[in-house]
Amino acid sequence: MKRIFYLLACLLLLIGTISSSDAVVDRVVAVVNQEMITLSEVEKWVKPFQEQVITEDRLEKREQLNEIYRKVLERLIEEKLIDQEVKKNGIKISSKEVEATLEEVKRRNAATQEDLERALAKEGLTLEAYKKQIEKDLQRRKLIHWSVKIETKVGEKELREFYQKNIARYRPHESYRPGHILFVVPKEATPEEVKEIKQKCQTVLEKIKAGNDFGEMALLYSQDASNKDRGDLGYFKKGELVPAFEREALRLKVGEVSGIVRTEFGFHIIKLLDRKGLEPIPFEQVRERVQMDYFESEMEKAFKQYLSTLKEKSIIEIKL
Repeated sequence: MKRIFYLLACLLLLIGTISSSDAVVDRVVAVVNQEMITLSEVEKWVKPFQEQVITEDRLEKREQLNEIYRKVLERLIEEKLIDQEVKKNGIKISSKEVEATLEEVKRRNAATQEDLERALAKEGLTLEAYKKQIEKDLQRRKLIHWSVKIETKVGEKELREFYQKNIARYRPHESYRPGHILFVVPKEATPEEVKEIKQKCQTVLEKIKAGNDFGEMALLYSQDASNKDRGDLGYFKKGELVPAFEREALRLKVGEVSGIVRTEFGFHIIKLLDRKGLEPIPFEQVRERVQMDYFESEMEKAFKQYLSTLKEKSIIEIKL
């Protein structure tokens, strides 16, 4: 269901510069052509990403949070510029256009209405909020079509090159089977306790590197229910496990063991046990989809260039 959120992805990028432990007092953090962006607006978008900052080091945590705030503010400035241009050009989107786009999203993902609403709920979104995001995206697209020239003719060579560069998009049945050894870190753990838990994890990792069997180590040391299965978690599709865990698991070759990976659950040692469905759908069978993806990609490039031009001719004052 990850592609369901393509239309929303550009609006949910990260942004930066204040610690979550600091008191939040609403104030103006940026002025874009005399229109204000407040700290509370930035905080609203930052909040979901704060949980992804997992580190015991206070300085590192502050730096990561600062980067999140910076990127969020940058995105909100861009959104403000877009809204201003949409308003200036009087761009309107009808409810029929929004509904048609919604149906296309469901069709491309082979999703029912219930599937869509469940996926949105997992992201903390309502259907109406998602429709608003679609409306904004369609306004942006109209703005680009009016303001930016995009080559509508594309040759077979360009499409095949795009297909090869983005081959992962066309592997719909890919799944992977990770195993792990988990050392749980309680939420109330002190820095000293966290350090001690990490050292235990490191000791087990060194045993595995020295030749001890991963499954045996999982059986003896893992604090997860999968320990009875020698750490085997079974098969998953992309997007079903927490990002930090999945990134590391998919980086591994089958049979390879990771270093120590930290998630909100604790410290993991991961082994990739198997991977299936790596064969992509042949180009001829997805040519129409490749063409649509290609134009979406070109539109994004054109949009970034357009935003750059807007910023150059605008008066933007950052106060964060």
